Amino acid sequence: SVFFELVLGLGIAIVVNSKFPGRGVMRTAMLVPWAIPTAISSQMWKWMYHDVFGVVNDFFTRIVPILPQKIAWIANAQTALWALVAVDVWKTTPFMALLLLAGLQLIPGDVYEASAVDGATGWRQFTRITLPMLRPAIVVALIFRTLDALRVFDLVWIMTGGAFATETMASMNQRNLIQFQQLGYGSTISVAIFAVIAVFVVLYVTLIMEREDA
Repeated sequence: SVFFELVLGLGIAIVVNSKFPGRGVMRTAMLVPWAIPTAISSQMWKWMYHDVFGVVNDFFTRIVPILPQKIAWIANAQTALWALVAVDVWKTTPFMALLLLAGLQLIPGDVYEASAVDGATGWRQFTRITLPMLRPAIVVALIFRTLDALRVFDLVWIMTGGAFATETMASMNQRNLIQFQQLGYGSTISVAIFAVIAVFVVLYVTLIMEREDA
């Protein structure tokens, strides 16, 4: 989900960073999914994914009839994980966009004006100016979102309980530590989560430092 959130968040940040009527309203509206508590949004999407009464099935079988029949989105091992990824992307992309928007606003406008005078196209401005100068903000956003993604629990637990091939390290830890009272196994999983997170953080920081030195 982190990859989709980065791509969509960057696109949204670029759009809301430009000047157009209603920009302030759009900036506020984009934060609504992120502002909703995860417990509430997870239960809301669980109802929306319902195989009989859910609006998702109604949309894809009636309004845009691309499905021949209704699907049990979160009760099917083939679709449950992707359904949860879609919910996570919907909820946390605004957070990614907010961090990247802050980075975009630190880029001086004079740089773009000078490059435009030199004949740089929009794509070259994006690849040669925006992305390099936005790299620190991207790394910070990736670290925050990777931390959240690796320890995600509430969304998975509320929507599927970790069933149907949606088990995460955090839900596995809860199951063994709380339900089964396997303290040693649960503690080992906690240490493993910390180790995996540490590896990703070191990797991100190392990559950004190497790029800056180059």
